[in-house]
Amino acid sequence: MVRSATSLTGNGVRDWLWQRVSAVILAVYTLFIFGFIWCTPQLDYATWFQFFQGIGVKLFTILAALSLLTHAWVGMWTILTDYVKSARLRLTLEVLVIIALFLYFLVAIAIVWSV
Repeated sequence: MVRSATSLTGNGVRDWLWQRVSAVILAVYTLFIFGFIWCTPQLDYATWFQFFQGIGVKLFTILAALSLLTHAWVGMWTILTDYVKSARLRLTLEVLVIIALFLYFLVAIAIVWSV
């Protein structure tokens, strides 16, 4: 069993499950966006703008962004835990990844809600 302060849930099975759930959400979001593109005869800025004005699309986009961050964190944590043996270097890299992911999420919120 995984016991680490930087693990997402502190449990390897739950981390694995969160990563799989996030992958499903990302897949559904991708199909949703491709479905919109496929069903829209004229795709221009005005159409995209109108599409992303809907509160449901905004919330689904934020959920997809959270899923991407969850998926990325579990993956990066696993890679760093497996391949970086120095505890100090691993913690430094984990903190850098957390900061980057947090900033990416803030940018995603700013983009989605500024429209």
